[in-house]
Amino acid sequence: MPPIADILMFAALLAAAGAVAGLLAGVFGIGGGAVLVPVFYQVFGYAGIPEEVIMHLAVGTSTALIVPTSLRSFQAHRKRGAVDMDLLKGWLIAVPLGALLATVVAAYVSSAGLRLFFAVMGLVLAARMLFLSNRMHLGTELPGQPFRFLTGSAIGLFSGLMGVGGGVFNNTFMTLFGRPIHQAVATSSGVGVLISIPAFFGFIYAGWGKAGLPPFSTGYVNWIAFAVIFPIAMLVTPYGAQLAHRLNKRQLELGFAVFLLFVSARFFWSLVG
Repeated sequence: MPPIADILMFAALLAAAGAVAGLLAGVFGIGGGAVLVPVFYQVFGYAGIPEEVIMHLAVGTSTALIVPTSLRSFQAHRKRGAVDMDLLKGWLIAVPLGALLATVVAAYVSSAGLRLFFAVMGLVLAARMLFLSNRMHLGTELPGQPFRFLTGSAIGLFSGLMGVGGGVFNNTFMTLFGRPIHQAVATSSGVGVLISIPAFFGFIYAGWGKAGLPPFSTGYVNWIAFAVIFPIAMLVTPYGAQLAHRLNKRQLELGFAVFLLFVSARFFWSLVG
């Protein structure tokens, strides 16, 4: 067990990270996973956690935080009747299957491999926001099976490997086929539930007994990070949302794209260095 002073310093760093992540999540209108993973990566590095487990721990802990936030968001959106329940019911197997597959892949991929995947996908998503936005459409109806099942599995897989709730991927999928963005966002909250719950247990199993994990970790989920970040992020996020209302949608999209480019550059730099 490390000295109490080290644990308190670790918690203080996480508290600052929670404030930053909550603010950015509110500003950019996302679940927070795309913000939390790079923040966790930095803080865990400052805390001296071995490089071999940092990225896995960041992704796993981010996934654990998405469970309660996505459940709360889904309940709120469902009350408003904005969720496409038919799509979610069709993905009850596909999305969790992809999320579980992500934890299997993560168990055999190095920390550098996960960083490379996050960086590449961050570039792809940033390019989509910068150059395509929601102007590009492939049709007016969502595709049928088996394409829809494969798409759900891919969303679960990619989101699980990145430690995100799938909102960016699902929003892109639904708007490409003519669905309004507000319905896509609402449905993404349910997609987050389908991804985060199986991925949460999967990352616990994948990291069980791994060397180098910090205190109070269950597999690749660190409970100090969870306990510190969750209430702070929930407290700060509304202030980010207030700031977001002063900006238009295109400004938010551009801001999040720039953030993803910055994170991708940071991860690429860590791989080169």
